[in-house]
Amino acid sequence: MGYDTERFVGYVNEGLLCSICRDVLEEALQAPCEHAFCTSCIHGWLVHHNNCPEDRQPLDLTVLRPLYRYMKNDLNRLQLHCRNRECGCEMVCSLESISRHEHECVYSQIPCSNSGCPVQVERRHLHSHLAVCEYRSRECPNGCGYAMLSTDSSAQHNCVAELRTELELLRSEMIYRVEEAKHEIESRLDSQRRHMVQKESLLQNEIEMLKSQMSRMMFDIQTLMATERQHRQQLEQAELEKQELLELMKGLQKDCRLTRDGSKKATNLRPLTRLESLKRKPREMTVL
Repeated sequence: MGYDTERFVGYVNEGLLCSICRDVLEEALQAPCEHAFCTSCIHGWLVHHNNCPEDRQPLDLTVLRPLYRYMKNDLNRLQLHCRNRECGCEMVCSLESISRHEHECVYSQIPCSNSGCPVQVERRHLHSHLAVCEYRSRECPNGCGYAMLSTDSSAQHNCVAELRTELELLRSEMIYRVEEAKHEIESRLDSQRRHMVQKESLLQNEIEMLKSQMSRMMFDIQTLMATERQHRQQLEQAELEKQELLELMKGLQKDCRLTRDGSKKATNLRPLTRLESLKRKPREMTVL
């Protein structure tokens, strides 16, 4: 339903009235045919109909749109009385701000804040009502701190029993909190334990991989050392053969300087025989 036209000050344009309830538009929606309605009115109409209530053109909820901006501005500028006018409120304000005013209006009826109290009073009288409300609470005059209703008799109140009840409640709450904290700590410890086991397994795998790599490296080093020794022996053997060849060449050069008589041929026979024996000599290899 819309706003009652009798609340408004001055003339209200016909285009700002709901086509169904004929009151001023509240939360307005507009059809493609430009007829406007209150949201609650048009929703209720379309439950039983499928056309516009003004010109009977086909209509459903999916095609409804907000008002044009100029119409919305005209609507918000309308002046109207507070709904608590009959209770004494004389406020007149724009439609745009009426909801904010009525929410804070001192003439508005509000429920009593005491639990169980069915009374509704004007906002301006709430404080005086709370002072005499039968459902208001007060502390025990004996000093136990228990909140008593005004209707309760102090003779029916037992401070010791109330304190015991309060103590049991506190004890139960403390036990619950301790158990909850215990479960949370155990859950965290289990999570950390699982994490540590996983981490230990990963570290163990890494250690095994490092050991395997170390073994391969040691084998490669030993192989390289053996190859190096073999090459060193080959170099030493080659150096010995070089020295022998040099000595043999020196001997040949010396024999060339000797006389060219018949004894020269007999002298040359010894170094050639030595050279042939050197060529036939096998090379000894020492492999570790």
